[in-house]
Amino acid sequence: MGKAPKVVEMDIYPVAGHDSPLLTLSGCHAPYFTRNIVVLKDETGNLGIGEIHGGEHITEQLNSYKPFVIGERVSEYRKVLTNIRRSRQQSAADDGSGLQELNISNLKFVVQSEAAIECAMLDLFGKFLELPIAALLGEGGVQRDEVEFLGYLFYSADSNKIDLPYEKPDGTDSWESLRRSEMMTPEAIVKQASVLKDKYGFNNFKLKGGVLSGEEEMKSVDALKAAFPDARINIDPNGAWSLEEAIRLSQGRKDVLTYIEDPCGPESGFSSREVMAEYRDATGIPVATNMIATNWRQFHHAAALRSVNIVLADPHFWTLDGSVRMAYLLNEWGLTWGSHSNNHFDITLATFVHVAAAAPGNIAPVDTHWIWQDGESLLKEPIEIKDGKIKLFDKPGLGVEIDLDKLKKQHELYKQMPFKDRDDTIAMQYLEEGWTFDPNRPVFCHK
Repeated sequence: MGKAPKVVEMDIYPVAGHDSPLLTLSGCHAPYFTRNIVVLKDETGNLGIGEIHGGEHITEQLNSYKPFVIGERVSEYRKVLTNIRRSRQQSAADDGSGLQELNISNLKFVVQSEAAIECAMLDLFGKFLELPIAALLGEGGVQRDEVEFLGYLFYSADSNKIDLPYEKPDGTDSWESLRRSEMMTPEAIVKQASVLKDKYGFNNFKLKGGVLSGEEEMKSVDALKAAFPDARINIDPNGAWSLEEAIRLSQGRKDVLTYIEDPCGPESGFSSREVMAEYRDATGIPVATNMIATNWRQFHHAAALRSVNIVLADPHFWTLDGSVRMAYLLNEWGLTWGSHSNNHFDITLATFVHVAAAAPGNIAPVDTHWIWQDGESLLKEPIEIKDGKIKLFDKPGLGVEIDLDKLKKQHELYKQMPFKDRDDTIAMQYLEEGWTFDPNRPVFCHK
């Protein structure tokens, strides 16, 4: 076969896409979200692509990695990643607290930006070997030929109350109209789930909490279970509830909640890992996390305390290889692997498919925000979610092809944005004047 080709070009495209006024503990999503796209070209002319979170900090990091990537053979991706990590200096603004209290300004420090380069090099290496990325990850190669995703549900504000350029419903289909509408009641959340099931075939749902009082959010959870009795129903308050509140809200709901994600934050001098271990012991409800175990050291302490059952090992936080290594460890220990998601384009969606296809054992359905961005593709051929699943692609590498015209269009949108970093507090000022983030207070609940 000969030697693997060398990388001869590396381009970074900061891009933006449209979003809805989705509500989380950190506030209200802005009209736009941002990502960084890595495009590598090898000496045969093939392109390899990767996607990672947006923001100027990550763009600068990626550009600084070019000397480590250009000129290297695509088969040397592990060496490239090692050299990048050895060169990287911790930011003076990074206090090491991570996402334990969902401080969005810390997100850029949790993201492993080199994962986009890893993905792009694996894309090229897979094309060279005529194998999918999933076959190059982990110890056992491809574990499944299709991956199940869940319907990711959000409370959504009325964009008419926010003087920012959100897209308006255009009536092209039921989901296109609904995803740009206000949805704040249990009835609206059930309608959201019903439309998503009709469009994508989802059999499982997760509700993003931390918005209303815990009592109100659990009404939506109960309504979802009543409407979809065979579905796995989960909620993610992002640590907004106290331990006492979380235990009280969970009483009598073991048959409703399949698991709960990050119910509690730090309190009374104890870390989230300690508090969530107490919650798990008190309720017996399985606990998932994307906040208290976002690296190996954090996972060590979470595992030692038996804080969680499910680790949502987002490959953007863990890298592709790290996420799959976590899946193997969890499977050996009788725990469960899954993956968390932020707003993203369909390059990330394809990445999720490969990482989940390589993960052994009985994995959890994978999160994805893509349904909220569907129609704003960067690929030549759209990815189809059918019956709540995506089939592993039949082409080598990542299995999808970048559309450079679409990429440049989203790059132009990015350049028009007045600010580049995520800030969920701006839109919230229109909904509640003087609103500030509080990790222990749901968005519309005052102390």
